[in-house]
Amino acid sequence: MQSATFHWISAFLEAQAAELGAATNTLLAYGRDLKDFDAYLAAKALDFNLAARNDVEAYLVWCDAQGLAQSTLARRLSAIKQLYRFAFEEGLRSDNPAIQITGPGKSKRLPKVLSEQEVDRLLEAARSSGRNQQETLRNTCLMELLYATGMRVSELVSLPVSATRGDPRLLLIMGKGGKERLVPLSAPSRAALSSWLAMRDEIDAASQAQKIPASRFLFPSRGASGHLTRHRFYLMIKEFAVAGGVDPSKVTPHTLRHAFATHLLAHGADLRAIQTMLGHADVATTEIYTHVLEARLSELVLENHPLAKTALRKSQGSTSSDGQ
Repeated sequence: MQSATFHWISAFLEAQAAELGAATNTLLAYGRDLKDFDAYLAAKALDFNLAARNDVEAYLVWCDAQGLAQSTLARRLSAIKQLYRFAFEEGLRSDNPAIQITGPGKSKRLPKVLSEQEVDRLLEAARSSGRNQQETLRNTCLMELLYATGMRVSELVSLPVSATRGDPRLLLIMGKGGKERLVPLSAPSRAALSSWLAMRDEIDAASQAQKIPASRFLFPSRGASGHLTRHRFYLMIKEFAVAGGVDPSKVTPHTLRHAFATHLLAHGADLRAIQTMLGHADVATTEIYTHVLEARLSELVLENHPLAKTALRKSQGSTSSDGQ
């Protein structure tokens, strides 16, 4: 990467972190997207300072030709537009070549939905998992907290142990941009948390006896981050799906977050309350769950309503007669 380009990206990311409190994962995504755009420009003997509007548009066309998802294209354009806005405001460029470019927008696909029965099977699989009691209690706590709170997986794995002391009824979660929110804990999640904390304290005591410092995370790990990684938890939840007889393609940490919201809504929870618990800045983001619920209710009616069943039998009978 050229030194001038590196300076632009580095200064932009520093500003995002300092002024907006952007999360580490967001900064990493911006960095990857801008590095990809820079590589494209370099192949055409251009850089950020020389690129014009048609160069940015040509890059988006090229990305689309690679088969990238609409959401990826939208994210990459967002990163480019923010970089050029920053460059214009800082006097690095006299214009903003991306200001009038309209992105493809994000896909309106509804999130995959897990039924309450499927979630129960995942939770039961977690309670039966692990090579020893320590892993079983940890896995159970992870799954119970995820489903009870709707946390993002990054929030869950990096949860500080200090936030969980004293048998809390409410959990304080640090979300995107350093924003805090309170989420109530269910009785099963509190019980799982209590059991894991007792085991974790025993582990800490043994570690300190060997002069190993205690971890500040609820789910510690020996890795560089100091806590269980998102990737490791992703693999774990796939294992729970297989063990619980749930289609693994439907199950990710994020589908548990979707299940949390959808099941609350189905049981009468207020949309604004769900928005607060999920940490959505805009209720419009949360409204997707009303569409998920509507789609599911329509499916249930078609599957279970007596008139729908009668119509299906008549249709099948007609098809059978036609085939004779």
